[in-house]
Amino acid sequence: MRHCFLALSLLFVLPSFNAQTQPWKGKFEPIDNLIAPPNTYRTASGAPGKDYWQQRANYKIKVVLNEKNNSISGEETITYFNNSPDDLSYLWIQLEQNVNKKGNEDFGSFNNDIQDSISAKQMQYLTRAIDFPAGYTIKNVKDGQGNNMKTMVNNTMMKVKLNTILKSGESISFSISWYYPITDRSMFLLSREGYEYFPEDNNTVYLIAHWFPRMAVYNDTEGWQNQQFQKLGEFALEFGDYDVEITVPEDHIVASTGTLQNSEEVLSKTQRNRLESAKKSFDKPVMIITKEEAEANEKTKATKLKTWKFNATNVRDFAFASSRKFLWDAQAVKLPTNTVMAMSFYPKEGLPVWQEESTKAIKHALEVYSEATFDYPYPVAISVNTSNIGMEFPMISFNGGRPKNGKISDAAKQGMIGTIIHEVGHNWFPMIVSSDERKWMWMDEGLNTFLHQRTVAERYPGFNSTTPKSIVPFMSGDKNVMRPIMTTSDNELFNQFGANFYIKPTAGLQMLRNSIIGKELFDEAFKEYANRWKYKHPNPSDLFRTLEDATATDLDWFYRGWFFTTDHVDMELSHVKWFKVDEKTSNIEDQKRSKKIKIATTDRNSNVDPKDFSKGAEVITMINTPENAYGDYLSRLDDNQVRKQLSGKNIYEVTIKNIGGLVMPVTIEWQFTDGSIEIDRLPAEVWRSNEYEIKKTFIKAKEVQKVTLDPNFEFADTDTSNNSFPKAEHQSDFESFKKKQNNK
Repeated sequence: MRHCFLALSLLFVLPSFNAQTQPWKGKFEPIDNLIAPPNTYRTASGAPGKDYWQQRANYKIKVVLNEKNNSISGEETITYFNNSPDDLSYLWIQLEQNVNKKGNEDFGSFNNDIQDSISAKQMQYLTRAIDFPAGYTIKNVKDGQGNNMKTMVNNTMMKVKLNTILKSGESISFSISWYYPITDRSMFLLSREGYEYFPEDNNTVYLIAHWFPRMAVYNDTEGWQNQQFQKLGEFALEFGDYDVEITVPEDHIVASTGTLQNSEEVLSKTQRNRLESAKKSFDKPVMIITKEEAEANEKTKATKLKTWKFNATNVRDFAFASSRKFLWDAQAVKLPTNTVMAMSFYPKEGLPVWQEESTKAIKHALEVYSEATFDYPYPVAISVNTSNIGMEFPMISFNGGRPKNGKISDAAKQGMIGTIIHEVGHNWFPMIVSSDERKWMWMDEGLNTFLHQRTVAERYPGFNSTTPKSIVPFMSGDKNVMRPIMTTSDNELFNQFGANFYIKPTAGLQMLRNSIIGKELFDEAFKEYANRWKYKHPNPSDLFRTLEDATATDLDWFYRGWFFTTDHVDMELSHVKWFKVDEKTSNIEDQKRSKKIKIATTDRNSNVDPKDFSKGAEVITMINTPENAYGDYLSRLDDNQVRKQLSGKNIYEVTIKNIGGLVMPVTIEWQFTDGSIEIDRLPAEVWRSNEYEIKKTFIKAKEVQKVTLDPNFEFADTDTSNNSFPKAEHQSDFESFKKKQNNK
């Protein structure tokens, strides 16, 4: 006990090292108080627990698309499985089409400023001057015995009261008959679906999504997820099997979620033969419908109808596109455990770039995402060309990007390809790893953008891609209006949700992969998360815990700062002091071998921070270690050996300040006088004792000419002007103006 007391007493009399003088923010404290505690449903490791459960809903749907009045009507039977431990007396059904009704609380709520000069289109978005019909007409809701069920509609949600209690472990079947007018996508903002009219040939492309009444999610964390659809926050949906019959004009071609069941009834023999050829074509797409055939279709207006039948297994949604304008190409993509048909549907207005690039982009996305997570499990992946948007659904996506008069700029082409990769990638997040988009947009958009940008970087190296530097302008913005990533979807500002929910999570994951955890370990952990939660409903805490569990890395400091605050990274290389040990105290032989030391000038004041290295090294005296420094230790350090190791070496004391508030690892680049470069990396944990300032000592054999923090822009430092020593000279705006005037 005496020895322990002596050891502890020594600690108390030691000088204070780098004491923090500003308020402690607890940046390295656990985030347990910020996320839901683990339980038997969701474990502390981030995996689903032994009692994890989720509901299921199977659908049988028959739908008719009426081209004459641009409407859709359908009837569906839902079989709902109550796998929860709770008995249910009512169900909640999503009615997203109601968001487009006139008078809806959220219609036209974006960009609602009137300016001195405003276009007619902007005014239409703002005022809905030209009105149009929208929203569901629910004809009836009946139970399995044909009895009417009582319903109550609240905006985009419908409550269905059950005639008998649905007990835990039981299922129920009920039917809904409904109708709604399809909206013209050009009439309002955020039109994720609807129709696009082509006046030149008097034809239409229909993008049919959010089209049938769908079960809301009931889960272990909040019960019913019946938050209203307000356009930004998208969807939370249950998995199920779908049998869908789609009746359209006879000359239409349908692209859809699922596998076509009646190709002999809806496709010609030539088209079926081409499809069979495409199943064996792994190097290039096969045209199923050519430009000439599509142009011939455009000239007809069939009055007869035909029905396409599709089946989809274990999907959370269903969408389709229909038009007589479509060209169609397809190609097989071989994955380690599956062969997928990549398909593109596009009007002639998409030529030539869509024929050249769309299916190729699908292939790249399938390969990179599968490698990073799990093999794409579905039989098809489809890209449909449309205007202005990118929107994802299981197995099918609607993607903008279209040439004008057959020409497209490099930037627009990059945007088109990036959109296709991104929307195809959504098949993983959230179509399979099924997070709650209505609550946490970043969980699907951020994770998907991370892999989308990885795909672009690997398969299109000449393209621009997102890096941590990309988020600097946003993180340098006004903190009064900025929200943290952990903001629910509809509470984010419209003009910054892209930066906060797409780019910032992407940059954060890139930092974890490339600079904090390391690629190999991070990739294993990310794959672990994807496989743990495929076909399930993860929450943010499940992602956070899994990445820590699978890497043995404490990341709470990173989650706390990057996801829960609006702090930014701004490290200042405040001081660099250069020292050498006074070798006059060394033995004679060491003095002969040592280089001549550049002694500091006599007027140098060690308390004044040097501005550069021009005054040379400051000489420090190394004395022999006093006996009382060893305490009870009997062994002794060889003081002369220490001197010998430091003979001729350069000692640099670096002071770094945390100006932005966000702690990060520290990367230091040393540029030596001989032109060579060396990198030192310090983990974020160096900030544990002092969240505002750290000092670190380095020994270098060579003399240093320049020191730079974060030389490769790994950590989104918002101000690089304070990252170097000697400090770079920056002219003020006035000095720059004055210089320009003098040069005139």
